[in-house]
Amino acid sequence: GCDGSIMLDDTATFTGEKNAAPNRNSTRGFEVIDAIKAAVEQICPGDVSCADILAISARDSVVA
Repeated sequence: GCDGSIMLDDTATFTGEKNAAPNRNSTRGFEVIDAIKAAVEQICPGDVSCADILAISARDSVVA
């Protein structure tokens, strides 16, 4: 996808885009993004979207 849906994890009934066949071996760094997501979710549980997490990650990777 061209949006935050790349952040979706698998569930029992859904294959998320992280593990979808077209994305295998082409996307990396999810452990960093997942750590950022966990930190933000602790402060703002349920209020932050996948697109928000990607925006924060992109901003911080440039600023850092």
